[in-house]
Amino acid sequence: MLNFIYYPVSWIMWVWHWLFDKIMPDSPGGSGVAWALSVVFLVFTLRAILYKPFVKQIRTTKQMQEINPQMQAIRKKYANDRVKMTEEMQKLQKEHGFNPLLGCLPMFMQIPVFIGLFHVLRSFNRMGTGTAMPIGGTSEAMTAEQTRSIGNYAFSADQVQNFLDARIFGVPLSSFITEPVDQFQAFVEHGQPVDFTRWQIAVVVVPLMIVASIATHMNSRASVGRQTAAASDNPQTRIMNKLALYVFPLGILVTGPFFPVAILLYWVSNNLWTYGQQHLVFGRIAKEEEEAKAAKEERLRANAPKPGAKPSSPKRGATAVADAATDVDEDSSDEAPKTSLKKGDGTSTPQKASGEKAKQQPGPGKKPSPGQRPNKPGGAKQSGNKRNKKNRQGRKR
Repeated sequence: MLNFIYYPVSWIMWVWHWLFDKIMPDSPGGSGVAWALSVVFLVFTLRAILYKPFVKQIRTTKQMQEINPQMQAIRKKYANDRVKMTEEMQKLQKEHGFNPLLGCLPMFMQIPVFIGLFHVLRSFNRMGTGTAMPIGGTSEAMTAEQTRSIGNYAFSADQVQNFLDARIFGVPLSSFITEPVDQFQAFVEHGQPVDFTRWQIAVVVVPLMIVASIATHMNSRASVGRQTAAASDNPQTRIMNKLALYVFPLGILVTGPFFPVAILLYWVSNNLWTYGQQHLVFGRIAKEEEEAKAAKEERLRANAPKPGAKPSSPKRGATAVADAATDVDEDSSDEAPKTSLKKGDGTSTPQKASGEKAKQQPGPGKKPSPGQRPNKPGGAKQSGNKRNKKNRQGRKR
């Protein structure tokens, strides 16, 4: 049913084993180093394919940390309206180009790879599994002679036999601590004594379990250490951090006795790749952020006014028009000759150029200047009537 996973995994492993088998001569017990390296480089190949999704995952995680305060505000605001909360969150994610699936894609893609490799490695020895194979097509448990004479996906029967005879640190690559003793017969020629024990398997498996567990913890610790304070305070994030820091590494120690040696090699090499890749990607992202920050500061310095220069504030709209009109009125009033009425007649003479502005009476509805008497109602009209009355009296005399 999952042949679309098993065949690609087996073919990649086949290519690497063919390459290392050509480089290294076979040892008397089989090309154990070549088979081990084929597993390790199978991991490196798959992780190289997943490199770009991993970078997107890191960037998505940083985006999630940046918008997390806004997400919390939306949750608090629409706590009683789930539909509105979902709509607002989707809107916020769309505005920032955030896609939650990209953060989980690399992890989800590694799960089928791990399942495929686990199945292929266990299928080299089918004495206890009874796994249906493309050649032979049986679901019943096989004998030692049958399992050594039937191919395994991309591997021929000769390659299956070579894999079963291969040793790494004196034990077969597909052996595991809890494996029944009667299944050890598949790892040797018919009629030959078994050349390893369960304790020898434990001596190889236990250190690999510990290394894989510590490497998993260190990777999780490095990832958690790069989180912001706001993200760390999120309850969901705290739960995931505890799972990654303690539960997953502990899970390797608990399940390690059930895993073949090659699977633990896969786990160790996968963690080593992850540790190096995290430092590379995070270092590159930090460098990009520093360059962007430096470029922004450079633009601000270029647009800033020079020392001693008066910053310009252009006027716009009605304010500019009103200011321009005021300037024109002031210019015209300065150039026009100023006149004053002499007391007792209706003639006017230019004022002496004393540099002082004549005090003008304020018009109706305006406030008088400081020190100026306010006009009486109808003041201009009353002054004219008084002068006319005085002139008539002079003529009568």
